[in-house]
Amino acid sequence: MNGYLVFAFVFWLCTWGLNEWLVRLRTKDPAARRAIGIAVPLIFGVTLLVIWECLVRGFEIPSILLPAPSMIWARILTSTHILWADFQQTFLKSVITGYVAGCSLGFIAAILIDRSPFLQKGLLPIGNFVSALPVVGIAPIMVMWFGFDWQSKVAVVVIMTFFPMLVNTVQGLASASHMERDLMHTYAASWWQTLVRLRLPAAWPFIFNALKINSTLALIGAIVAEFFGTPIVGMGFRISTEVGRSNVDMVWAEIAVAALAGSVFYGLVALAERRVTFWHPSVRGGRT
Repeated sequence: MNGYLVFAFVFWLCTWGLNEWLVRLRTKDPAARRAIGIAVPLIFGVTLLVIWECLVRGFEIPSILLPAPSMIWARILTSTHILWADFQQTFLKSVITGYVAGCSLGFIAAILIDRSPFLQKGLLPIGNFVSALPVVGIAPIMVMWFGFDWQSKVAVVVIMTFFPMLVNTVQGLASASHMERDLMHTYAASWWQTLVRLRLPAAWPFIFNALKINSTLALIGAIVAEFFGTPIVGMGFRISTEVGRSNVDMVWAEIAVAALAGSVFYGLVALAERRVTFWHPSVRGGRT
């Protein structure tokens, strides 16, 4: 049997046993629990990379079909300036701008819908319809309307992030019970006071759920939109161009950068959620 395959199997057994031992540990030290929580997925990720490397080398898979992680890493090291320029164009300009604009507009629209029954019955069905439109159909239209630069990608991201925020915020604002609202009414609280002190805090878990969903949708939307027209820079542009040139290692390098950026972005939103909704049972349960 190929030595790479044997090593992959043995390595997988060892890391599996190590992770099983770690997750079964019972410790009262919060620092130790946090370290275990970081170590387990880290070991699992390293295991996947090692197995990937060994399988590619063991079965002699052509690099044009699936490059080895070592080959992708070497490409990253030699193309940092290109990857950084693409990251700036796609993530810092298109994703962040569109994410902030789309989530903000969705939140404001949800407040207006909650205030107006007419908008609630008229806008929400239209929102559900528009949210079902495929990004591959929206992107070329936005490129024709706003041009080839990052502004058209921002428009796509706004459309993709607007309605998840709208629907989740409306649902969150309705989550406060009638008993709690009646109590605020007995205190002679106005609609705005009830919104700020009762209904908005109750809606925070729903709002952060939309923010986490949108953190991935925004990146996907911006990359896909770049397939339909962009300057000679950007993650989507680089992926589509390098695939045509059969530079698959560069494609995977862009995918790795996008995955890392999306994971960090999601993690920051999740961290903010724990800070803001510390009172929620799901957060308290995670700290026990």
